[in-house]
Formats: sequence, structure tokens, C-alpha cells
Amino acid sequence: MLELFIFLLFALAPAIVLLCYIYHKDKAQPEPVGWLVKGVWYGMLSAFLSVMVSEFFELGTFSDMGEGTAVGVDEAFLDAFFSAAIPEEVAKLFMLWWLLRRNPWYDEYFDGIVYAVCVGMGFAGVENVLYLVEGLDDGSWMAVGVGRALFSVPGHFLFAVLMGYYYSLRHFLERHRFRNGVLMLAAPIFAHGVYDGILMSMEGVSDWMAVVCFVVFLWFFNKLRVKGQERIRELVGK
Repeated sequence: MLELFIFLLFALAPAIVLLCYIYHKDKAQPEPVGWLVKGVWYGMLSAFLSVMVSEFFELGTFSDMGEGTAVGVDEAFLDAFFSAAIPEEVAKLFMLWWLLRRNPWYDEYFDGIVYAVCVGMGFAGVENVLYLVEGLDDGSWMAVGVGRALFSVPGHFLFAVLMGYYYSLRHFLERHRFRNGVLMLAAPIFAHGVYDGILMSMEGVSDWMAVVCFVVFLWFFNKLRVKGQERIRELVGK
């Protein structure tokens, strides 16, 4: 029982920390905890919905490339977008819309980011548990958990920030509604697809090329982090 508790804590702690961070930022009119929990629950459901979206549109056709085999950059990015970024972000946006369509507390710009992060962290929590379960047999689950705590979960956090930012602009602003409506899905899909595409490009390549890809990934991740912080600062208290 203690081992299960440690495992779940290790898997869910990164998402919990980021949820606490965004909740702390919402100081003006904090959202009711019940609605935030509901957002996390919707995010958990979106993890399973994304699988259905992928299967329905047959978007997993690029995911049969053998693990550890060399793939071209174009194949890696196609796989990243069509097997991960598109179905996952579509599912999260649908659940965000479902959550906010009759939410009487959604009355500030920053609320869009708060609720999008709840959905994103619910998704990331489920995904994290599934990835760590895969590492139980060979004992790699802790190493996998550390890597995902540093990059994967914060990545989903930043994708959610972009989605919530443009969702609120579309909801509260009369001008540029169509553009913001497109960007509330296109921006997180682009960020997610490039993020995964760079990582997938590292599979089966030479060591020096893998290092180059990882450096590019760190550069992109930092740019994404800076952009996310800018979006948060822009809407806090607005």
C-alpha cells in the first residue's frame, strides 16, 4: 500500500504543483475549488477522449514506426502532430468548452487560463500514470517520472496556457473573434506538435545528432516557457 502511495505521489505531484501555482496566481477572484476539481476531472476524461478522436479519424497511421529505428524528420513530425498533438488538444479543447459553457464563475480573462490548466493537468496526470506504469517491469518508472516532471507535465501546462489565453480573448473580446477562435486550437497544437516532433526526431539517430536535437528542444522549450509566462502576466487581474 505504501508503495502504491509513493508511486501515485510521484506520478501526480508535478501536475498538483502546477495546479497550485496557477491557483495562487488567481488572487483577484479565485475560482471555486469545486469547479477546479471538475476541470481536472474533465481533463482526465479528455485523455480517454483523445484516444477515441485518434481512432475515429484514423490519425494513428503514422505511429507504427518501429521504436529505436531511424526515422526522417518529416515522419517524426507527422507522427507528433497526427498521433498526439491534434487528437489530444482537440479533446482538451472540447472538454474545456464543455466545462465553461454554463460556468457562472467564468467572468475574468485569467479564468480561461485557470480552467484550461485544470483540464491540461487532469490530462497530464492520467498520461503520467500510464507512462510510469509501463516502467514498473524494468524499474525505469522513477527515471521516467523525473524526466516527465521536468518537461512533459510542464509542456502540457504551457499548451494549456496558450489554449486558455486565446479562449478568453475569443470569449470576452468582440474584435478578432475568428482569429482567436482559430488560435485557441492552432496555438497549442503547433506548440505540442513541434515539442513532440523534436523529441521523436531523436529516435534511432547518431549520438551527436541526438545531442543537437536535444539542444534544439531545450531552446524551443525555453521559448515556450517564456511565451507562457508572458500570457499569464498579460491576463492576471484583467
